[in-house]
Amino acid sequence: MAEPPASHPIAVLYSAQTIAARIDALAVGIAERQLQAPLVVAVLKGSFIFVADLIRALHAHGLTPEIDFIFLASYGSGTEGGAVEILRDVESDIAGRDVVIVDDILDSGRTLLFAKERLRAKGARNVLSCVLLDKKARRTEMVTADFIGFECPDRFVVGYGMDLGNRYRELPFIGTIEAAG
Repeated sequence: MAEPPASHPIAVLYSAQTIAARIDALAVGIAERQLQAPLVVAVLKGSFIFVADLIRALHAHGLTPEIDFIFLASYGSGTEGGAVEILRDVESDIAGRDVVIVDDILDSGRTLLFAKERLRAKGARNVLSCVLLDKKARRTEMVTADFIGFECPDRFVVGYGMDLGNRYRELPFIGTIEAAG
């Protein structure tokens, strides 16, 4: 495993092995819901690694989900998000389908709430959500995920798809940026 550059020391929060085991457990939980013609909708960009592993785990547990993507951006000042904008919408017909939204992190809740409402408005029969990390300390919207990988401390995290300025997405683990020194 390659070490991160010294300018951003990273402490491992969840190892690759821990993540893999948790994703398998999430897939079991989702499979137990006995979804009809499930459609997995990945929220880009941060969820791309998580969703790839999750749909393989779903397949291993007997599901054959279709997959689509929605690319959302939340603009605001600094690290505080504002209004959610659609950069790419889902292309699949959602009417009457069981949909599972997959996102990397549930933080403020704005993005997940927006995505859930959008897919319901498109006629989804059922909208469930699955997040890898749940960071409750930053929640501003009353939204919860149906499936949660891990609780996230109130720290900036990278790896396993999550980034700092488009860096560190490739790390096979989830880590926290440590103060240099």
